[in-house]
Amino acid sequence: MGAVHFSLVKFNGGFLVCLWLWGMLSLSCAAARYGSSRQKFEVKKHLNRLNKPPVKTIQSPDGDIIDCVPISKQPAFDHPFLKDHKIQMRPSYHPEGLFDDNKVSAKPEGKETHIPQLWHRYGKCTEGTIPVRRTKEDDVLRASSVKRYGKKKHRSVPIPKSAEPDLINQNGHQHAIAYVEGDKYYGAKATLNVWEPKIQNTNEFSLSQIWLLGGSFGQDLNSIEAGWQVSPDLYGDNNTRLFTYWTSDAYQATGCYNLLCSGFIQIDSDIAMGASISPVSGYRNSQYDISILIWKDPKEGHWWMQFGNGYVLGYWPSFLFSYLTESASMIEWGGEVVNSQSEGHHTWTQMGSGHFPEEGFSKASYFRNIQVVDGSNNLKAPKGLGTFTEKSNCYDVQTGSNDDWGHYFYYGGPGKNKNCP
Repeated sequence: MGAVHFSLVKFNGGFLVCLWLWGMLSLSCAAARYGSSRQKFEVKKHLNRLNKPPVKTIQSPDGDIIDCVPISKQPAFDHPFLKDHKIQMRPSYHPEGLFDDNKVSAKPEGKETHIPQLWHRYGKCTEGTIPVRRTKEDDVLRASSVKRYGKKKHRSVPIPKSAEPDLINQNGHQHAIAYVEGDKYYGAKATLNVWEPKIQNTNEFSLSQIWLLGGSFGQDLNSIEAGWQVSPDLYGDNNTRLFTYWTSDAYQATGCYNLLCSGFIQIDSDIAMGASISPVSGYRNSQYDISILIWKDPKEGHWWMQFGNGYVLGYWPSFLFSYLTESASMIEWGGEVVNSQSEGHHTWTQMGSGHFPEEGFSKASYFRNIQVVDGSNNLKAPKGLGTFTEKSNCYDVQTGSNDDWGHYFYYGGPGKNKNCP
């Protein structure tokens, strides 16, 4: 019998002792993978809570399984405050300036014929159901704990205020953003091109999104977020995916990505939260962008999200929030990466296209046609657009405006380079 080897394997916030025999597979890691029978039970219970019984299942070419779940059985309705909630199948109003007719129908005219999600190649969900990306065992096991699965780290929001330097760059999160503050905001809109940035370590991510923020940057921050992201830890691959996020307590106990907790109520049968976006933009090649609009329904008070031209995805009920129950006090648009500095230097995880803003169209990533929704439910150009980045030699941002793109900015960068060691 060969030599016996022991090794420590990090897993779910702790370490497993793995017993190896020379030339043979691990004897104990597979069995110990869950750490304990209790942990195995917790994972299974969580999966049962998230994965509702589908009426139809679609296998996506990227390995995802999309479940078509009855709209009334989605994860949102596990929330105690939503037990008797009457689903609002459409917003009472869209912001003025989006359509000629402000009163919207259940199915707005002019939907895009191409929906940029991979799973559509193999089928679609029927009316009355919503597409839900199935959570797999490995997805949960990659998280630091079952409880933290689907959640961002605390204080991962960019803080463009010199008054609070102690909060900047906590948890190694870095940003390149444009923002407005100092008013009451009832929504935000932008069109952003989609890339597939390279990620150095699996515990890092790269995303591009809109933030609608309320409250202070302390323990009570409210945030609604949507955009695209590459996150190996969350999804188990390097695909670019559509995502949403919400929190009402600065990423502590409340909120989550996509539909990974009770909160967001989805009504659309075409778009799956967390599913891969395809195609993506290429350097000096075709550019593909997506439009995102988030706004507060002036009648019902819920925060709605629209994707592209006419896909009203659903809403965050206003009771989920404290400050955002009324309005947002800051809007941010831009990119975020995690810089874990695992090898003693800055990560080479890319933001956006991985190229600096000055390279311009077809090379750098952009947000264009940036707008906010005012108190009269009108889409307006942002006033006093500022920019913020922690380390401009690693990731930068440059704003501009013209007739076609309105207010816009290019942003991003390669991370580690000769000026960003």
